[in-house]
Amino acid sequence: MGGLTPARKEVTHVSPTEIPDEADDASTEAVESEPSVNNEARSAITGHAHTGRTPADGSAVSAFEQVAHVSMTEGERRRQWFEERVLAPARIVWNDWRARTGFIIVVSYLLMGTVGTVLVTAPQPNQGELLIGAFRTLEFPLGTTASGTSILSQLVYATPSMLIMIGSGAVFTVALGTAVGTLAGYKGGRLDSVLMTITDIMMTIPGLPLTIVLATVLQIKGNPAVIGILITINAWAGLGRAIRSQALTLRDAEYVEASRIMGMKTPTILWGDIIPNLMPYITMSFVQQARAVIFGSVGLYFLGVLPYSSINWGVMMNAAVNRAGATSSPAALHWLLLPMLTIIVLALGLTLLAQGADRIFNPRVRARHAKTIGDGEDDEPDDPTTTTTTGGF
Repeated sequence: MGGLTPARKEVTHVSPTEIPDEADDASTEAVESEPSVNNEARSAITGHAHTGRTPADGSAVSAFEQVAHVSMTEGERRRQWFEERVLAPARIVWNDWRARTGFIIVVSYLLMGTVGTVLVTAPQPNQGELLIGAFRTLEFPLGTTASGTSILSQLVYATPSMLIMIGSGAVFTVALGTAVGTLAGYKGGRLDSVLMTITDIMMTIPGLPLTIVLATVLQIKGNPAVIGILITINAWAGLGRAIRSQALTLRDAEYVEASRIMGMKTPTILWGDIIPNLMPYITMSFVQQARAVIFGSVGLYFLGVLPYSSINWGVMMNAAVNRAGATSSPAALHWLLLPMLTIIVLALGLTLLAQGADRIFNPRVRARHAKTIGDGEDDEPDDPTTTTTTGGF
């Protein structure tokens, strides 16, 4: 019994080079499967497969060096631009009843101020009988004045000068106020202090007396473009201060900071990053200033303060009250009410269009109303690399 010894276990050491090929294949497949999973995740997010170019030595390529698998022809780029910039906003406007109504009204006034002056006879005395009521005859559907002039002709030929006044005054106010506000809010410092000091001084000056004085001193001789600017000569100050407060919050946004780090110039950042986010407010301000020009010019013309060289809606109302006693004479009441109704409808159309156009600047709404470039073509519908979705910014 003493000669018994325990059995010895032999331990065999296997070198890494002796691992079976099956293990190598399994590990290789596991490693190679990871990029495919990443590719699928990236494709689900971006809509494009991760199929960029690979260097000749087989090394990895940075994400910033990847080249998209999808390429667009020049015609496709043009159609994409047209889809994003024209068709998508048009669908948004037309699908909103407010924007659609406002658009129809504004276009009607534009046609009345351009085509209408060609189709309608110019107003002149003794075109018909005196003070014909509205909707009495087909020859003078809106009636005549105390001198026999067609009211329809007066309304049509007064529209071009009014459109010029609206355009010049609103564009002047919005352009100057946006430039001052965004520049002061983005740059800050001494430039902000100087611009806001000028803005505060302009806000303290009463607008109506300033307009009357400038119209008298400058001898503008009824130029509608100059009158539109004079009516809104200091209205840009309030808009500039309001936009500055918005720009102060946007200048610290991450995408604005990224643009600064990339070395972009200030005009590029203002035009590309800050102003697009202010467009809904700027649009409403444009409409507000347009309405201010309409009411201000008509009121000053009605009071006989502004000089004029052609017929105007305010001049028509002044003549109806002073020459025909429209406020006390039912026979001349249409001469006063029709220009007033024309003013109200134009202001309403601008307001409705601005309310509906607010959705145009929403990237999600634009993307929802935009179609794809591949619509109507022979591309495979199931291949995600053959169709590029457009819409949004």
